[in-house]
Amino acid sequence: MIIDGQKDFHPGGSLAIASADDDAKRIAALIRSTLANNSSFKIDRIVATLDSHHKLHIAHPSFWRSENGVEPAPYTIITSEEIENVKWIPRKDLKLPISNQLFHANIMNPNPIMRKSFQSSDGTFDLKAYCIEYCKRLEKDRRFQLCIWPEHCLIGSTGHALHDDIKSAIDEWIQATGRSAEFVMKGQNLLTEMFSALKAEVEICPETRLNQELLESLKLSDRILICGQALSHCVNYTTRDLIDNMEESEKQKVEVLKDCCSCVEGFEDCGNKFLNYVHANGGKVHLDSTSIS
Repeated sequence: MIIDGQKDFHPGGSLAIASADDDAKRIAALIRSTLANNSSFKIDRIVATLDSHHKLHIAHPSFWRSENGVEPAPYTIITSEEIENVKWIPRKDLKLPISNQLFHANIMNPNPIMRKSFQSSDGTFDLKAYCIEYCKRLEKDRRFQLCIWPEHCLIGSTGHALHDDIKSAIDEWIQATGRSAEFVMKGQNLLTEMFSALKAEVEICPETRLNQELLESLKLSDRILICGQALSHCVNYTTRDLIDNMEESEKQKVEVLKDCCSCVEGFEDCGNKFLNYVHANGGKVHLDSTSIS
């Protein structure tokens, strides 16, 4: 399972991780090593997730404005209190494609009285009220506050594509095995973040809820090798959601390839806590992917 092995997370990309190119080379080498005739280790399935964003995403600068009309700088943290106090507000001219596919008030808040808080006095969607509640949910769960990232992995952009080394190795695997790789897009919803490939940080429509079909199919595997970017974020929470929804006897299937993923700079503590979590919950952490057999 290759998490977000995309160009924007590698040197030259908009949200680059300095060591990601080396990670990509090791991922590609591992895939190729299984194609040798004398290899006792075979890969029967490749699932590659793709972070997939629109420009006007809730975690991108262009979604927001300060009280003076200025966009937040990348890596700004926006809190619910700051939105309430109008330090940061969603752009007033935003014309979001609000639809049944994007936001279901009853999913975000089953309480029918509280659901009304997402409506303006004229009955239309109250984006500011939504953003306040969204940030409160993030703060309550204590995973991450709302961090404004540089625009990255925009759908249709060069940065959305897989790193060349990873793409070439996958193509060789397809040619050699007759199997097709599976691609899972995540993060398309403008109004919620999706570090995990299995569910959004805040579930607001059916597509952002736990992907039960993907989960159950992964659980059928004998081993699930997890790599990609970033160890601190998307590898972290995809793996957590996988382990958290497994039986105790299944958790030993999960194997994180530490030398095939790196942390976003400044979030190394999140990566270390994640690796400790994997160990504590029955999974495995491989320091050297070349030793896997």
